Parts: sequence; C-alpha cells; structure tokens
Amino acid sequence: MTQHLLNASFDDISPAAVDNIPEGFRPVKVGGAFIGHNGPLYGKWTGERLLLGFRVEDRHTNPLKICHGGMLATFADMLIPCASMYQAEIERRFLPTISLQVDYMGASPLGSWVQGEADVLRTTRNMLFGQGVVTSDGQPVMRVSGIFKMGQLIGDGTGSDPLGLK
Repeated sequence: MTQHLLNASFDDISPAAVDNIPEGFRPVKVGGAFIGHNGPLYGKWTGERLLLGFRVEDRHTNPLKICHGGMLATFADMLIPCASMYQAEIERRFLPTISLQVDYMGASPLGSWVQGEADVLRTTRNMLFGQGVVTSDGQPVMRVSGIFKMGQLIGDGTGSDPLGLK
C-alpha cells in the first residue's frame, strides 16, 4: 500500500505547473492520489533541512483568490511527516495524523509561493511530535504542530532519500 506513495509517476504534473518554481525545488510524489490531485508539491534538501512548497494556483483558492485554509492545512499535514524522513533518525514510516494544530497568521494570494519547514521535536515507540512554520512569499502565514502515529514501514524503512531530492 505505502509503496505507491513514493513511486507514482509525474505524468499528471503539467509543464505549466513547474513555471516560477524557486531554484533547487523539484516535484515530489508523496501522499497518494489526493496530493497528486491537489498538488503538486515541491521539495528541496538544503543539506540540513527539507523545504516543501507549492505555487498557489486558482484551484487552490477561495472566492477571494486567497489560498483556501483547507489547502494550507493539507500542506501542513504533509510537511512534518516529509521533514521527518530527512531530519529524524528513525526508520522511514507512513505517519498517519493523530492530531494537527494549525494557526493561520496571514494570507497566501493567488500566485504566491507557499513554503514550509518543520522540526521533529520528539519520537516515541509509537508517535512522532513535530512543529513547523509556513510562509507565503517569505511572510509567515501559518504555524503548525502535530502528533503522528508510527505506522508501517515505507519499503524496508532505510531509504536515505525517500523523495529523491539529494
């Protein structure tokens, strides 16, 4: 089941969707069909941190042409688990959400670049705790924290570059 999260093709990402993406970011295929439909998401590994982002398209917006809070919450829900794949010394696992706390601090208008970074605060045998900040064109728009269940392994759990960014 989880293998498709990382091995789906990029055929559904149109060439127009990659226009105006910041340098060094590459499309990442994670989250199954839901994120495939609502993305695309882009990732960049800095050598120390995973940066995840997306360009706000018309389909992401509310009637005021501002990124819908549901899209931002979806992005936040992917941010901490994806960061953990690179920044935590744990096996690579599917991390179903137990709790997600989102504090909206600003707007992300149509065309803006939304980018997030997160930290793993603590892991236990069964859970991962993390937090992150999301910006829109460099301005803070959301603070997020979450608790995730340690689910089944992705592959054999040892992939050092699960999103293909290194």
